[in-house]
Amino acid sequence: MKAIERIAIFGAGAMGAAYARLFTDNSDLHVCFAARGDRFARLDGATINVNGRDYTIPVVHPDRVERSFDLVLVALKHHHLTESVLKDINALTGSDTLVLSVMNGLESEKLLGQVCGYEKIVPAIAVGIDAVHENNRFTFANPGKIIFGNDPDLSNADDTDRLEQIKSALDMGGIPNEISPDILRTMWWKFMVNVGVNQSSAVLGAPYGVFQNLPEARALMVALMQEVVALARHRGINLQPSDIDQWVDVLNTLSPDGKTSMLQDMEAKRKTEVEIFAGAVEVMGKEDTIPTPVNSTFLNLIRVKEKITIGKPEYMQPVV
Repeated sequence: MKAIERIAIFGAGAMGAAYARLFTDNSDLHVCFAARGDRFARLDGATINVNGRDYTIPVVHPDRVERSFDLVLVALKHHHLTESVLKDINALTGSDTLVLSVMNGLESEKLLGQVCGYEKIVPAIAVGIDAVHENNRFTFANPGKIIFGNDPDLSNADDTDRLEQIKSALDMGGIPNEISPDILRTMWWKFMVNVGVNQSSAVLGAPYGVFQNLPEARALMVALMQEVVALARHRGINLQPSDIDQWVDVLNTLSPDGKTSMLQDMEAKRKTEVEIFAGAVEVMGKEDTIPTPVNSTFLNLIRVKEKITIGKPEYMQPVV
């Protein structure tokens, strides 16, 4: 089994910075960011501060790759996974490269597989990491866990060697990890979590501590998640109401001051991922004739908040 030695990270946000720091501190693995254009210029030779310590992480340009990477870790926002970025990710891969996406939603593996080849994709989720990016500094108290496994519908479903390759690399980097025997169910569980806590935190402007201490906040989160459970079960994924309880147990281990990625986006006046959360739930609900009124309401709420906070919203323009 070939060991992973070279790792490229697409996405230098809170999660990407946390993983780069862990690999750098705990292993001799060669780890770098990958970017082009303004992002490359901003990262090349720059110092990032993670948990109070400065790091200079190398950055590779997709047009200047001399040899392929063993592992490509994708930690981007969904709307940043454009056609050109997919081509950039593919430029870093070779026949033996593994691609691990810790992006939110249920679509990134399909998009990556269409461009890079499905045989390279290892479905995964990141759960419990409380990384935050504020004032040009990255912090995290809990590295969370990366859970990954083989897609049972693909020809390499029984290839456990590649899973052990990834596990070994993550172990060396001090990144908690787990191989899932049912990764599709695991991905739906994470989707349920994101639909619940990301969206409710964005609307309420609430860090994790609010959900840990206020029953009313948890009730909103749970109502969003219950609609995902109904959709998953209709689509043959064995999510249960007890899975919501499992998430609450995880939630209670997070830093009370920690913030979801969607709340961070809202505060920074960035576009959120609501379209792959409530937007996707609403689409699937219509396809399956399953009502999703809570998610539809949150979809409208967050779209309005985006228009208010990002740029010049239409409602501020004078009516002629």
